Amino acid sequence: MKLKFIISLTLLLTFSVGTFAQGEKLQTVFIYNFTKHIEWPENMRSGDFIIGVIGNSPIIEELETLAKSRKVGSQPIMVKKYRTSDEIGSCHIIYVPTGRSGDIGSILNRIKGYSTLVITDKEGMASAGAAINFVVDGSKQKFELKKTNATKYGLKVSSDLERLAILIK
Repeated sequence: MKLKFIISLTLLLTFSVGTFAQGEKLQTVFIYNFTKHIEWPENMRSGDFIIGVIGNSPIIEELETLAKSRKVGSQPIMVKKYRTSDEIGSCHIIYVPTGRSGDIGSILNRIKGYSTLVITDKEGMASAGAAINFVVDGSKQKFELKKTNATKYGLKVSSDLERLAILIK
């Protein structure tokens, strides 16, 4: 299983990020693979697996397509769109697109007390509080990981994921 994940993610890392839509599709695949290598607390392992997206983003459509055919463990995936940070409730993942990165402070305040993985898409966001931040290096999609930003929300990150990430201290 670990080898399969490493091979899959390595292949993904070598693909070029051409059009914007391809980037959204690739990020969706990454997000789904992250769910296999992050452990949520026991109380988050039943019911729907909720992936929230703040604001309008083309990734919503890609995540909804994924949700139709995949599960996280035995949990069906539900995608929720939040117009503002005030709407955010308990969710497993919150994705913050580039255009909403200025809201990171209010988003982090809103998820206090929840076991939420914060994923962003703008340089510097791991240092601002995100656990995972997508970056493009040349033409390759990569991701930064700030493990402490995941563990403070009660999440456990696998060593496999750490090995593939650009680690942020």
